[in-house]
This record gives sequence, C-alpha cells and structure tokens, in this order.
Amino acid sequence: MRALVIVHDRGSDPVLVGERLEHHGFTLDTFEITNVVNDPNGSAVELGDPTDYDMILPMGSIWSVYDTDRIGGWIGDELDFLRRADEADVPMLGVCFGAQALAAALGGRVVRSDQPQVGWHPLDIEIECGMPGGPWMQWHYDRFDPPTDATVLAQDHVGVQAFTVRRHLGVQFHPEVTRAHLDYWMDLSGTEELDDLGINLAELLAETSTREPEVRRRTNQLVDWFITDIAKF
Repeated sequence: MRALVIVHDRGSDPVLVGERLEHHGFTLDTFEITNVVNDPNGSAVELGDPTDYDMILPMGSIWSVYDTDRIGGWIGDELDFLRRADEADVPMLGVCFGAQALAAALGGRVVRSDQPQVGWHPLDIEIECGMPGGPWMQWHYDRFDPPTDATVLAQDHVGVQAFTVRRHLGVQFHPEVTRAHLDYWMDLSGTEELDDLGINLAELLAETSTREPEVRRRTNQLVDWFITDIAKF
C-alpha cells in the first residue's frame, strides 16, 4: 500500500505517524510543497491523481490555509487535490495544517484563533471511540470549523481538535512529535516565538522527553484506530 505524505515545509515530516504506517506495510511517498513567498500568483503544484495512493497524509505547516497573498497559488491546488481524493474515496489523515486544509477542502472554514496554543495540552475525547485522549503537542494559531457533515470527536476552549468525515480523520494536534523532532523545529525557527509566548524552551524539551514513550503508544493507538475503524482497510 502507498501513502502520499504532503510535506509543506521543513519540519513537517510524519515521524511517529509515518513509522506506524510503515509498521502496517505502507510505503511513504513524499511530495514537498515549494512555498512561493510574496507571489500572489504562486507556482502551481501537480499532486497528480489521488487514486494512485491508498492514503493521503497532509501534514503541518508554518503557513495558514488563508495565507494565499503570501504563499501563492499552491494551496488552491492542494485543496482541489484533497477534494478529488474525497470524491474518489481515498482516505486522508490530516495533521494540524493538514486537518485545517482537509476541513476547508470539504466545506469547512479556517480562521485565526482567539489565542495561540503551543506546548503540551490535555484533551478529552467527547465521543466513545478508539482515539486516545491527550495530552498532545499543540502548535497552532488558527482554528477551524469542520464540514457540516463531519463528526466532532474532541474540542477544547480553543476550538475543534479532532473530526471524522467518511473515511477521513483530521487532528489539530501533533501526534507525530518526538524530542528529536522538536529539537529540529527549534533549529529551524529559533526560540523567539517561544520567548514571545512566555514558554521556557528547556522545560518544554524536558517535558517532551518525559512524555515521548507514552506519546508513541498513543500515536500507535491513534494510527491503528484510523486504519481499521475510519479508513477501514
């Protein structure tokens, strides 16, 4: 089986999610989006035929779905690709930006959140299902309204955190993150963002290290549940 991983920028690799998909026999093909900053026309991206894949995995991004004036035209191409995947009944697992893009492609809406959400946050699942609760790593400034025909599985004071629609799952949080991957994020972006939010980097890294074994178990559970109960392989 083949899974297409849509990587929007450096640092949006699937990590733990990808490892669990490979455990289930998936081959991961990666499509790297090239961001065209300050070019409203942008560069078109050719994601191809979604039916070439058994699963689509749009990952996170430093951008927002509505950032068309900064990132150019590729987001429209991606949303069209996700709509075509839905029409072809190809299951999708959207993570953070990927969940927002999935929601927008299928009729929902993405807007700026009233407050950012960064770090480890608790999360309760509202509907009995196989998806584990938190705490999960959060790193976002936007929120989304899911499609009207979606089932909301979890939400908190910031917004919707998980939804399903047909064979698709979108999660606002980051189930893929490890301590090493968080280190990589910091190498890419520096600490200014965390400083502005009043978050201590050393404490965040230490908590991530402590939580990593339990996160790996819960991420495995999430992917297993998605494959069997939502994507229905």
